[in-house]
Amino acid sequence: MLAVQSPNPQKCTPNLLPARLNHNGPVNDASRYWQPTKDENGNSHAYFRGRHLHGTTLPLPTNYTGAILHMTDKALPHTHSQTHTHVDDEEEEGDDVMVDVKVAEKVGEFEELVVWGHGGEVDRTQDVFVRGVEEWVGFAEAMHGDGEGVGCEKKG
Repeated sequence: MLAVQSPNPQKCTPNLLPARLNHNGPVNDASRYWQPTKDENGNSHAYFRGRHLHGTTLPLPTNYTGAILHMTDKALPHTHSQTHTHVDDEEEEGDDVMVDVKVAEKVGEFEELVVWGHGGEVDRTQDVFVRGVEEWVGFAEAMHGDGEGVGCEKKG
């Protein structure tokens, strides 16, 4: 299981780039490498390592907030959880089980993300990231019925 703690999350906009970066950490003077702009039609453009990229903004549904999590080595004290089994449409209580609960810190939250592509706007019907987010939200809605999904928090 996972417990999410929110010390001071910052508002941010994740950017999914069509590139593999072999770096994980802060970048000094990020504006030297990343300066997205919008044209007169509101379309996003950026140059990364000399390549022209086109951005497609993907807003989350209005009742969701995305979260950027940092996994920690912390764990909550062991907790007990009842296992449940379903037998012929009746739920039966099972054994008392010890559950490890890892702690993740929420360092950022977002309302939208930008998917970047080469040669024009990203094809929303073909891009795996766009389809993944849209399908995941639909799956979370179907599973939970009330809009609460894993990785996103329902507002209100």
